[in-house]
Order: sequence, then C-alpha cells, then structure tokens
Amino acid sequence: MFNTVKKAWQVEDIRKRLLYTFMMIIVIRLGSQIPVPGTDASVIKSYFDNLSGDAFNIFNSFTGSSMESFSILALSITPYITASIIMELLTIAIPKLEELNREGSEGRKKIAKYTRYATVVLAMIEAIAMAVGFSGQGLFKTTNWFYIVTCVITLTAGSAFLMWVGERINENGIGNGISIVLLVNILSGIQ
Repeated sequence: MFNTVKKAWQVEDIRKRLLYTFMMIIVIRLGSQIPVPGTDASVIKSYFDNLSGDAFNIFNSFTGSSMESFSILALSITPYITASIIMELLTIAIPKLEELNREGSEGRKKIAKYTRYATVVLAMIEAIAMAVGFSGQGLFKTTNWFYIVTCVITLTAGSAFLMWVGERINENGIGNGISIVLLVNILSGIQ
C-alpha cells in the first residue's frame, strides 16, 4: 500500500489533486470552528444535553460537531443531500425532468443547477427554523431581528459554501467531493 501511495505522490497531477483535497479539508474544519455572529453556542449545547435520545448526536456527527458549537457550517451538507434526493425522485415523477436526464450531459447539468437552487432554498428554510426556534431558547445574546436575519444568511451561506467546496473537490481534487465533506465531518465527530 505504501508503495502505491509513494508512486501516486510522484505523479505531479495526482500530487496536486491530493494537496488540493487536503487543503479543502482544512478549510472545512476551520469553518466548523467559526461561530455564527451574535450567538451563544452554550445555549445549544445545554439545550441538547437536556434532551433524551440520540437524534442530536447523529445530526451533530453529520455536521462534524458544528451544530454543537453552532458554527457557520452548522447545517453542513445535509440540505444538498436532501435536494439531490428530491431531484432524483422528481426526475422519475416529472416527464420534463426525465427528458432532461435522458439528454445526456447537458440535461444533467441543468438538473444539477436546479439541485443547487433547491439546496439554497432548503438551507434557508432550515436556517429560519433553527434561528427562530432557538431564539426562544436564548441563542442570541440580544434578541432582535437583525441577529436572526444574520444567522439565517450565515447558515445558508455556510451550507452553499460546503456545496461549492464539494463541487471543487470533484473537479480539482480526488474523489467525490460531497462524500468527502460528509466523511470528514463524521470522522471529526468521533471521540
């Protein structure tokens, strides 16, 4: 195995792709440490510590503990995964999308564009639900609409950013970018 890695490292294109993927992983982990402006992450932690069950722990592992610290990447890549599943199901149900899927790469590019739009919409809906729901629990240091709007924009942008990072890894790195983002988050949550 080490010989294979050594040989791969000697090929310039593979080395660049590996380094690019590694740098994107570092960016993901750094983003997971930046808190949403104006929030008190200890409120989220204490709120979920009081809940029974493992639902939060599972979601927190998918976000790489970003949810627990309520970082800018707290939504993680889950809106994109949900949007991809929805688009896949709609491709079967809606004849126009099914026709686009059969057109080849151009049709799939359009479906991917619709998936990106759906990702942003789903991320915004989830961010609104989280900001409004947790604001009643004392998430914001001072409660006013400015902090709620800032939180929604930040969480939505964080999810869109992770989608973009995944696509960049697909193009310039090694492996499936979305899967790598999810894997890095899950592995970083293991204690």
